[in-house]
Amino acid sequence: MLYAVIMRFYSLREIMASTLAEARKLGHLGIKAMPRRSTLSDANARRPADFFGAVYNDLYARNREKLSSDSRNGSVFTSAATHDSIVFAPTDFDAGDFLAMGRACIDIQKLEHLTQRKVVYVTKMKSNLRYETISDTMYMDAKNGMAYRIRDVVFTKEVKDSEPVRHRARLITYPDVKTARKKDGTERVISARLVSLLTYDFDLEAEDIIAIYKKRWSIESLFKQVKQNFPLRYFYGESANAIKIQIWVTLIANLLLTLMQRSVKRPWSFSGMATMTRILLMYYVDYRSFFENLEKEWLEILARANESLPELELVFR
Repeated sequence: MLYAVIMRFYSLREIMASTLAEARKLGHLGIKAMPRRSTLSDANARRPADFFGAVYNDLYARNREKLSSDSRNGSVFTSAATHDSIVFAPTDFDAGDFLAMGRACIDIQKLEHLTQRKVVYVTKMKSNLRYETISDTMYMDAKNGMAYRIRDVVFTKEVKDSEPVRHRARLITYPDVKTARKKDGTERVISARLVSLLTYDFDLEAEDIIAIYKKRWSIESLFKQVKQNFPLRYFYGESANAIKIQIWVTLIANLLLTLMQRSVKRPWSFSGMATMTRILLMYYVDYRSFFENLEKEWLEILARANESLPELELVFR
């Protein structure tokens, strides 16, 4: 399954055809007989998907520091591809959780319930929300101007047949500036915009609140990366178990390639690393040496090949 996912195969037929083509290289894996498509299909239906989930979780736990710079525990991130208001329920979270969510689920009554449960939420502010400002402080950066603006605000929501709900929160506005490095080493601004975040937490530094919300977008980047580099538009089986297996194995492949990407100093895009790995997968190659210096590795391979070739003598008669 891992081989199929990395090679980006879209069907069991492709898996079988490729395996037969690589038959001479499979001895080191202990494969003595080629399974049929029906055997693979049956295995995907019967093998427990939880096993693959456990493998992924174990790999992530062992390499967490390499995969993420954020070691914060108890953080909860909802998928940016899912309408948060559909699944958002304050009772799903416990005191001490960090909840980063989209602005679609801003509901003052629910946010107040989160506050009462001591759940730290961070969400993007809606521009049309009305509030009362208690305090307003601007923090400046000597180099770039405004660093961020922090406002202590109170929202009021009328509730039918009940007292109005008042919710106190912290509104943090910061400039989101994207830059690119020019050939001379200096940086130029590509885009700049003001982003406003809402949170009930009044103790964390503004930088921490901003970092929590930015972490949510790393999930969106993961979804995009998986869709672009792995065959999740087609599944190797129709059962729920087979689909879960393929998703877990795809996440395992993504994790392993990410570790490879971060283990070499030479800059590689993830898609470039994935493409080259497909090419090298069935060869005995030191991937670190290869990815660090493509030209040097290639010249050494050619030199070894030339040394092993016998000298030929041409005789004309």
